[in-house]
Amino acid sequence: MSQSNDPRSRQRVRYLRSRDGIQLAWADAGQGAAVVKAANWLTHLEYEWESPVWQHWMRFFSDHFRFIRYDERGCGMSERAGGDLNAELNAELNAELNAERWVGDLEDIIDAASPTQPFALLGISQGAAMCIAYAVRYPERVSHLLLYGGYARGVARRGDPARETEYRAIIDLVRAGWGRDNPAFRRVFTSRFIPRGTDDQLRWFDDLCLKTTTGAIAAQLLEARAQVDVSGLLDHVRVPTLVVHGRDDAIVPIGEGRLLAERIPGAQFVELDSANHVLLESEPAWDRFREAALDFLGGRAAPPGEDPIFGTLSPREREVFSLMTDGLSNAEIGERLTISDKTVRNHVSSVFDKLGVWTRAQAIVFARDRGFR
Repeated sequence: MSQSNDPRSRQRVRYLRSRDGIQLAWADAGQGAAVVKAANWLTHLEYEWESPVWQHWMRFFSDHFRFIRYDERGCGMSERAGGDLNAELNAELNAELNAERWVGDLEDIIDAASPTQPFALLGISQGAAMCIAYAVRYPERVSHLLLYGGYARGVARRGDPARETEYRAIIDLVRAGWGRDNPAFRRVFTSRFIPRGTDDQLRWFDDLCLKTTTGAIAAQLLEARAQVDVSGLLDHVRVPTLVVHGRDDAIVPIGEGRLLAERIPGAQFVELDSANHVLLESEPAWDRFREAALDFLGGRAAPPGEDPIFGTLSPREREVFSLMTDGLSNAEIGERLTISDKTVRNHVSSVFDKLGVWTRAQAIVFARDRGFR
């Protein structure tokens, strides 16, 4: 249940020093089985809770799991300058060293968060490569691998000269125009992430660029990402894997997602009808993603002290019940979950039958007395 009207109150932000001395910011929110999100392009642990682009991702995962995430070195609340940061991100570093640093950071975050049982890894975009590398290295620690919009090969490793030329042009534009007052420079870049976004969403993404990092670091990160290649590890993944990809994703072609699903033994593949690299809450593909993720991950494990009866609820019923106990009406629940009033009523009726209650008031008291989280 919500702890405050401000969704950011759900999370706890902490800092650590990486094995090579860089200060990294990480946060967790929610309870239950852990889901660890590897860092992806341009994050900010606090700012994302205000985001019309990312807030629904935060809310969804923290509603069902203990959701652990972090800002990568050079971005967001993690260290941007000082020490050897610029040298570490310099494009002259080879791909293996960059990949090793990123996987090392993921290891450090997981060690600090100390999940008590095997956990799921969520790899979005470039984060997929880091999750794959970690899962191959520590298969006994990872329960599930969920890869969305991900890739094993950076642009420079795909054998596509036209795409690589375009990518290089974008890097030059980022380096030259990132910090200018005119957002047109950043809009060329950000509009590719959410081509079907609203003006407000695009403006927010533009602002995120400035709030999370500098143009120089952004360009260096893009150059390093182009050289990533963990394709040689795909055949060695030994954990259950779900690959989800937008059909018309302009940032990472769907062929890269299909490569993951083809090469990772036993991987499932879900193709979404979307052109957005970051799924937006208003699009049907987001609802499809949530359903696929919950089916794959199994919903939220019951926290300590919670009555086992709540384990009889399906992931969707649990979601509806949680919103009900927060005081939302059927209409508000339907709007939040993008489902019809009739579907909400059906879920509510099923919840009442399973819990043995007859009214919303009884359900709320039941949830409070039985430790529902």
